[in-house]
Amino acid sequence: MPLPRRFYLRPTRAVARDLLGCVLVSRRGAALTAGRIVETEAYLGPEDGASHAAIRPVAARPLFYGEGGRAYVFRIYGVHFCLNAITGRAGRPGCVLIRSLEPVLGLAAMARRRGVAGDSPGLARGPGNLTRALGITRGDNGADLTAGRLTIEPPDRPRDFRIATGPRVGVTRDADRRLRFWIVGHHCVSR
Repeated sequence: MPLPRRFYLRPTRAVARDLLGCVLVSRRGAALTAGRIVETEAYLGPEDGASHAAIRPVAARPLFYGEGGRAYVFRIYGVHFCLNAITGRAGRPGCVLIRSLEPVLGLAAMARRRGVAGDSPGLARGPGNLTRALGITRGDNGADLTAGRLTIEPPDRPRDFRIATGPRVGVTRDADRRLRFWIVGHHCVSR
């Protein structure tokens, strides 16, 4: 069962922390792939200089200002897709970047999509590798994360881990904000 919409209608920081340990599931044709979320980053509204609500206000408006629980997929550096979960109630922009996964299902399909060995430790480490491994494309932009072929499910085991917080990766605006969250000591965390 996917996480309910009300999960996403909360403040962005809370959603970013609570997504750790949840399972991102991608259904593409006969391929079912999934991974446990081990790293996230929160992006707030226009007051956050690194948020697309601030730097891409027109392009981001339909999703950022809509109701939480939708996927926001964009291309970075003209090469990699990044997957975000929109958060908050309509009119309050925010999203959570899913940075890294621990692969748990469909490793052969993930490896084939990435062109690496199935036991590669970096199979879904980093936002670009994650989307490539799960077959996520710009076509998933706006997808309902509570139903359909791309969903996020509750943790499949107890959340018995510590969470670390630090600055986001690769941002130059509002770079000191401690809006990156990860599972301490997990081998699939990107940095």
